[in-house]
Amino acid sequence: VQLQASGGGLVQAGGSLRLSCVDPGRTFDIYVMAWFRQAPGKEREFVAAFKRNGGRTYYADSVKGRFSISRVNANNTVNLQMNSLKSEDTAVYYCAAGSPVLSGIGLPHLYRYWGQGTLVTVSS
Repeated sequence: VQLQASGGGLVQAGGSLRLSCVDPGRTFDIYVMAWFRQAPGKEREFVAAFKRNGGRTYYADSVKGRFSISRVNANNTVNLQMNSLKSEDTAVYYCAAGSPVLSGIGLPHLYRYWGQGTLVTVSS
């Protein structure tokens, strides 16, 4: 069963989008839910993460101050609010869940579960 991601679309530069990710119930081995993105021709990169125990958040430098990750409810849903979008934010966004060590929270291979990806296109 995959994580269920939604919310992508086309937006003008400076606009906002909100992505959502639902974990369908695999809670026993998930401590972190995160978002990654992959632009054409580039490697998948870390965007933001939410640590379920304590609620601490982590962000890539490129999105700090513009993006916000949060848990919506007890049903294992996390949102990624993206504001002040730039053309360089254009990518397929993937949600991920797992139990990475803190030092590896930005490493895709440490996440066990993934969503199907949702495309975000920012026009300039």
